[in-house]
Amino acid sequence: MTTEYPQDLQESIKFHGHVCPGLLIGYRAAKAAKEHLGVDRPEDEELVAIVESDGCGVDAIQALLGCTLGKGNLIYQDHGKQVYTVICRKKGKAVRLAMRRGPFRRNPEQEAVFQKVLKGEASKEEEETFRAFQKERVDELLAADLNDLFKIEDVQPEIPSRARIFKSVTCEYCGEEVMEPRARFRDGKIACIPCSEHYNRGW
Repeated sequence: MTTEYPQDLQESIKFHGHVCPGLLIGYRAAKAAKEHLGVDRPEDEELVAIVESDGCGVDAIQALLGCTLGKGNLIYQDHGKQVYTVICRKKGKAVRLAMRRGPFRRNPEQEAVFQKVLKGEASKEEEETFRAFQKERVDELLAADLNDLFKIEDVQPEIPSRARIFKSVTCEYCGEEVMEPRARFRDGKIACIPCSEHYNRGW
């Protein structure tokens, strides 16, 4: 990993596995949210992040803000948009960052190379061209004015309840444990969701 990047970006790269433009979008959003809300990375659930895509940037949100699926303070909404809303429970404040049009635009030649890489059809030379293009985009995103990258606005937060721990029950079909609120009934027996969806009419 290159050491030319800031320490917190290096930590995001380590978490994600590689550096790429998508990661930089999430990194810049996370940094901006921290500054806007006047917070540092908390130990627990003080911050909540609502992310509207499942792209690379979400890993930077997790690494920098401590908002993770396991802690219950990362909420995924499948909207396919590079939009991040970060809520501070203690302050009752939230900021929404929506990526502006432009940062990922490629010229036709770059797009052709990108498609070859995605399909596993790129030559070594084309792979090097792709990596150079990615590095160029990363550097541009790192240096870009924040307001050129995002529409940033304060929003009225609907603060989610904190994560809860529920007791487990046993699925009477597969024998595996399932948290009680996710259990179902099938033919009068406790069933996990996969087993409850197994339906037949008796023949």
